[in-house]
Amino acid sequence: MPDGRLQSVVLGFEKFEDYPKYSPYFGAVVGRYANRISGGGFTLDGQRYTLDQNEGPNTCLHGGAGGFSQRVWTIDAYNKESVTLSLHSPDGDQGFPGALDVKCTYTLSESTIL
Repeated sequence: MPDGRLQSVVLGFEKFEDYPKYSPYFGAVVGRYANRISGGGFTLDGQRYTLDQNEGPNTCLHGGAGGFSQRVWTIDAYNKESVTLSLHSPDGDQGFPGALDVKCTYTLSESTIL
């Protein structure tokens, strides 16, 4: 916006409903895990955890079909420069062990960098 004209510069859909439908991970916070876990899950401390397999028959991509990128986050705080979002992920969510309380803050700097 150095020229003062507002315009969209972010890839995205026109309608909110299209995000979960097409799942391109545009600007998404992925989780619980970013990337792929093969073999349908993992073993931790001798216990097998079976994950949601949303990429092929044996692969979990970015936390599964109901991963963090597919959730509606809660707005905790905001001002003209930033917004802080939160999400609760209970134990067993998408097959992952342990409960998580996640926060994500987006801030615009003076040079309009996110």
